[in-house]
Amino acid sequence: MMRSMYSAVSGLKTHQTRMDVIGNNIANVNTVAFKSSSVTFSDILYQTTSNASGANATTGTGGVNAKQIGLGTTAAATKVSITSAGASETTGNPFDIRLTDKNSTNFFIVNNGSENVFTRSGSFYVDGSGNLCMSSTGYTVMGWQVDETTGEIRKDTVSALRIMQEKNLTSAPEATTQATIAGVLDENDADVKSDAGKVMNLNFYDNLGYQYTAKFAIKATAKDGEYTVELTSILDSNNKNITEGFTQAQMKEIFGNTDTETTIASYSTTLPNCGYTYDTTTGELKTDPAGTVVKINDDGTLNDNSGKTIKDVFGVSDGNLKNIQNSIAAGNTDYVFKDVTNADGTHSYQVVKKSATNLLKFNTEDGKFSSIGGGTDKSVELNLNNANLNKNGNFQNITVDFSQCLNYNNSGKSTIGADAGAVDGTTGKGRKLGAMTGIFIDTNGRIYGTYDNGNTELLGQIAVAQFSNASGLEKVGESCYRTTLNSGEFDGIGVEISADGSSMTTGELEMSNVDLSSEFTSMITTQRGFQANSRVITTSDTLLEELVNLKR
Repeated sequence: MMRSMYSAVSGLKTHQTRMDVIGNNIANVNTVAFKSSSVTFSDILYQTTSNASGANATTGTGGVNAKQIGLGTTAAATKVSITSAGASETTGNPFDIRLTDKNSTNFFIVNNGSENVFTRSGSFYVDGSGNLCMSSTGYTVMGWQVDETTGEIRKDTVSALRIMQEKNLTSAPEATTQATIAGVLDENDADVKSDAGKVMNLNFYDNLGYQYTAKFAIKATAKDGEYTVELTSILDSNNKNITEGFTQAQMKEIFGNTDTETTIASYSTTLPNCGYTYDTTTGELKTDPAGTVVKINDDGTLNDNSGKTIKDVFGVSDGNLKNIQNSIAAGNTDYVFKDVTNADGTHSYQVVKKSATNLLKFNTEDGKFSSIGGGTDKSVELNLNNANLNKNGNFQNITVDFSQCLNYNNSGKSTIGADAGAVDGTTGKGRKLGAMTGIFIDTNGRIYGTYDNGNTELLGQIAVAQFSNASGLEKVGESCYRTTLNSGEFDGIGVEISADGSSMTTGELEMSNVDLSSEFTSMITTQRGFQANSRVITTSDTLLEELVNLKR
């Protein structure tokens, strides 16, 4: 038999292998992150009919090359174009991730239940157990977990990223520790001049995430640029005053360093038909019409055994009467009802409240903040962590900064108000218990959860694998690869993708790197090569036929 026939057969087989590879490339032209392959041919065994000889100086003849006849070709190697990235495809899905390589070829690490394998296909989703998985196979994406002690990523052996486990669905509440008072305080504001004062509400949170409202009142004094700031009450989320019944001394422990007396209500006439008259010239209360002088007891009752109170005679409100009676019962003078001589010499009865206040001062030259609390400080403490209020230990003290408020003319309207948090608007603000509202992944592969209380928390990080010879990886199907002896080993930990300047982009996928123009060109040359080898066989057959015909 002729050697050419067998050489041509090897050529047919090799070109068929090349065609198989081309067909697989074209079939996967739209497969996510598919890497095209190419076949390299090499010649095989040679039959030497005559060895080479050297030059002969004696005879003067030159050397003769060896006489060799080749015996065909074989597929020497199948090379995967693994370092060539495909184009990007925008999907808008936040769990679709494209790897952008800088100096090394990176791979996602996924686990198929028995081993770690590697993929460039970043089409992921979150399964029913909260794991980040490949959408095509369900293989779990591997990465690093958050150290619960430090709150940072612990780069240890990779494990499944269960980003939506129960503990990640909520964000812990935080107590408010700082507050800022800002805005314009206009001395011509009617509220500032009133007995009730200009009211400010500070909403804050305790350690458990419950919201409270601290109510403050700012009142003008007789001196320009000076005002008193009083804590009037603290309301819980059910609008219940948790400082109700607190004495002035107890309120002073929470807020205020100065005792200030404030007139809550003033009375110069009695109610019609109440049976009593009030003489503003002498300050005496008399029965009508007998004219008998009647004294008023400290608890607001009349000492004539009539059973009547200052509510029946002067119309004092139930709330003020109750406060006066509570003060007497507690043995203090926080609320009193007393006869006062006015500036014009007349008399009136007044409900006077003793309050704990802080003195707020402004520079009268430019209207800017000067001090709070009587010294040079720019802030005072709202001491919630005291024995009377913080019996359950759920409150934290709040540092209240007044340095941002101003004392300007604003057409009689004050804009001053209180906000939780420091001047930067974020530090010490406090938060309620947060429910997860979303997840996002940054360019370093760090996974963050966002919550409806404004928190953003680190949930984990996607690790990547790099190999000294990525082309040496073995394809195992389903867009995955496995390590081989020629690819380099995976150390079980992986690397951070940004270590060499590479990155991850969400909302995009890497497309196949198959170049159809190259594949069609290779298909043509492969077809012609196959055709030529088949002609060698038919020609060799014709020669053999002629040889057989010699016997005729």
